[in-house]
Amino acid sequence: MTQLDPGARRAILDACDALRDDGVRMLERLVRCPSTLGNEQSALNEMARIYEGIGLSPRRVPVEVEALQGHPGFSPPLIPYAGRDNVVAVHRPRQASGRSLVLQGHVDVVPEGAEDEWTTPPYQPAIRAGRMYGRGAGDMKAGIVSYVTAFRALREAGLQPAAEVQMHSVIEEECSGNGALACMVAMPKADAVIIPEPGPGLPALYSAEVGVVWAFVTVTGRPAHVRDKQAGVNAVEAAMAVWHRFEAYEREMNNAERIHASFRGVNHPVNVNLGTFEGGEWNSSVATRAKLGLRVGVMMGNTADAVKRDIERIVAEAAADPAMKGAKVKVAFQGFHADPCVFDLQAPIVRLAMRSYAEVSGQELRHYPATGLTDGRFFQLYQGTPVACFGPDAQEIHGIDESVGLDSMHDITRAIALTMAEWCGVEAVS
Repeated sequence: MTQLDPGARRAILDACDALRDDGVRMLERLVRCPSTLGNEQSALNEMARIYEGIGLSPRRVPVEVEALQGHPGFSPPLIPYAGRDNVVAVHRPRQASGRSLVLQGHVDVVPEGAEDEWTTPPYQPAIRAGRMYGRGAGDMKAGIVSYVTAFRALREAGLQPAAEVQMHSVIEEECSGNGALACMVAMPKADAVIIPEPGPGLPALYSAEVGVVWAFVTVTGRPAHVRDKQAGVNAVEAAMAVWHRFEAYEREMNNAERIHASFRGVNHPVNVNLGTFEGGEWNSSVATRAKLGLRVGVMMGNTADAVKRDIERIVAEAAADPAMKGAKVKVAFQGFHADPCVFDLQAPIVRLAMRSYAEVSGQELRHYPATGLTDGRFFQLYQGTPVACFGPDAQEIHGIDESVGLDSMHDITRAIALTMAEWCGVEAVS
């Protein structure tokens, strides 16, 4: 890396300031895209238009299950991938003299939940007291806007990166990561990666993240008319008994001796969540079937494979318990099969990102050991590529009235712009 000329630095920051309102409008357009699982196309098309607007040629990268399923980072899919191709774009310099970089972000969002509980509709972006509200505003469409605006700011300053810069807009960060994996495999290995995932209510740098396994447990009972309730086996009641076993497992996994040093001081870092439930057919019938959708955290020192075996063991023990009265219990795995990850905070790209952020904001990025996960694990675990995963202040992520701080988004934009310029080097726009 070479020190950035003070005049170029000032020009880049001035350009970021001039583009701030454009960035807010870009974020509004992205938030209007209801890009839940299977519905990402509107956001992907918007990203293709955005890349074209900054002078890059978008390219579609499909998720090809047959090609990826042997990769250790692959997760079993929930739905087919046809018509849901990731979008990437690549800047190539006239003469490469710096270090290459990936700027990556996911366009998918989680469901909005109870829409009537939102102050304003979840896909109608609203600005109140310096924050933009809307599903995906924080997680993580603001981060995508930041990296795009940062790249554009260099151009507005008459400069461009003197190294290859890849931009990846990916699907399924929220349920598998297979979009990120497909792009990583399809594209040349870069020297570093920046993923502007949001911080937990404040700007933060991810220092570590747990792994995750998704499982679906189906319980089949014996139906009966409610007048003969004792003759039946209630699948809903049996499913709750299975869930109680997973609650006990969660307590066990949070014993102090099982917690990696990266998470010391974090309360309850391994979370097991009952995220979805389907059960029963009729109020006056003993329920025939119930289905639990589980998310099980994986601490460092453990693996997704080992946790999958734990889940299978818990289900088998439940099925054999006489208290289940003969209910049948089966488990299937779809979605996340992800290992935990510790990021290298001494990597040059991370140290540069931290310095750049401190320069533009006057504050330090808080180190954040995440009890969730990001796409950063793919690059760190399977490529050995250093990752700076840091992003703006977001609140109510996955909740009601999700929002992002617009001042914080602007600080992240400015930090990425300086980091990119210094990491890649700059050359005059031709």
